[in-house]
Amino acid sequence: MFKSNNCVAIHLEDITAAENFYTNVMKFELLSRSEAYLEYDTGHFRLYVNRDLNTAPPIPSFTVEDIGAAKQSLMENGCTILREDQNSLYFRDPFGITYDIIQK
Repeated sequence: MFKSNNCVAIHLEDITAAENFYTNVMKFELLSRSEAYLEYDTGHFRLYVNRDLNTAPPIPSFTVEDIGAAKQSLMENGCTILREDQNSLYFRDPFGITYDIIQK
């Protein structure tokens, strides 16, 4: 049901400092920028740097065919939905790890 994809997200408060670091120090290729996020090509995966008041460690991403069915299964198996929109959601598994899932 879940297939890993090539995206990893992090959440940081200071997106300007993050842009400086990931562009000039890490030398990642900046693909897109907005007030809310940065998207980088790191070589093997896309790094999404999201502006957020709560800094969060890397969040791996998975793709699913049916977000509704995935959400139901996750909730039935002890997961907590942290945030969601129409085609994606963040959840915390029973072990405290946060993941992103995106509907194809």
